[in-house]
Amino acid sequence: MIRDKNLIKQGLTRTLRDFLAGTVACALFLGAATASFAAESGLKIGLLKYNGGGDWYSGGRALANLLRYAESSANVNFDYEPKAVEPSSNELFSYPITFINGHGNVSLNESEVANLRAYFNAGGFLFANDDYGMDASFRREMKKVLPEAEWFELPFNHPIYNTVAHFSSGLPKVHEHDNKPAQGFGLFVNGVMVCFYNYECDLCDGWEAEEIHNDPADKRKAALDMGTNVLVYALTRGVE
Repeated sequence: MIRDKNLIKQGLTRTLRDFLAGTVACALFLGAATASFAAESGLKIGLLKYNGGGDWYSGGRALANLLRYAESSANVNFDYEPKAVEPSSNELFSYPITFINGHGNVSLNESEVANLRAYFNAGGFLFANDDYGMDASFRREMKKVLPEAEWFELPFNHPIYNTVAHFSSGLPKVHEHDNKPAQGFGLFVNGVMVCFYNYECDLCDGWEAEEIHNDPADKRKAALDMGTNVLVYALTRGVE
């Protein structure tokens, strides 16, 4: 559990340093130039621009709202505008966290699969939100990226539910789809989580402005707090 903001800052510094080291190694391997991911405007977050027909762009505005909220509640300096990035691009290695969202099909070609695998091996983190409709294709494509990894449903006492805000019952249920419980899944490489996937929850809906979905204030706050937890967890993995 990481509630102390000084500890968050220390963990963030170490995580970014380690990510940069991994990114440089991958860039050298790929023959790519490595961009800086921490500009004066704040820490940059990627928005994955995938192929297949799904609406990859649908969460951009909501994600910007989350970044504003997380900056104030977790004391992390974020760039409020997420940057669209294609899975095959060398620019992917500019973002320690990349967000994927949508209602439709996700499709990755061979070069995109290889690049995402290298991204994870460099320490990158994928924050995935099923906006209802991308589950089957997302799981299928992630199996190509990490064929040995299996989705693991995280217990309610996992640090991701307790990093800044405390969620004793796991993910808050933000949007009703199939009357199923909200579930949080992780994919791990060598014991380190590289992807967090919220399913039957739709945190992204709760990050939108109130007038978009007319969600009550307590539900929106829960979604924003949980989103902040995921961002901080991703940036401080391994810090006790």
